[in-house]
Amino acid sequence: MTEPIVTLGTVSHIGIVVEDADAAAAFYTRTFGLGPFSTQIYDMNEAPYFRVNGEQNPAIFKAAIAYSGGVFIELVEVIEGQTVHTEFLKERGAGLQHLAFNVTGGKQIVERLAAEGIQAILEYEFETEFNSKPMHVYEVYLDTARLTGGTTIQLLEMTPLES
Repeated sequence: MTEPIVTLGTVSHIGIVVEDADAAAAFYTRTFGLGPFSTQIYDMNEAPYFRVNGEQNPAIFKAAIAYSGGVFIELVEVIEGQTVHTEFLKERGAGLQHLAFNVTGGKQIVERLAAEGIQAILEYEFETEFNSKPMHVYEVYLDTARLTGGTTIQLLEMTPLES
């Protein structure tokens, strides 16, 4: 067996693109008992770095998140702007769009994958609170859908901020 180009961490979450995150969360809760979902609005106009296909392209989206074991389900609704999520919704309709892995050294991983022809189609950084702790978040969606039969791989790196 050959060595992998990169090694990823554990599965973080699955991302489902939806037209209405609140309605989808209510459906998953009522039908399958998933939840509770916590919903947050992310205004990428305020993010220091947000790139779609290499271009600065701010957007606002809503994410409804619920855990199932150690993995969370993320329902993504784009409120404003154009992202890989809106492209997915236009081309395929609502559905499973990405599989996210926890990583460390995310930027180095992206560089190594780029050398192999796998490009970042969405890349951003922001600061938030996670489990009541301030965190720096770096996220990258890779153009793997064309290589894997439709699934985008996302890399998620969360680094604690000094308080």
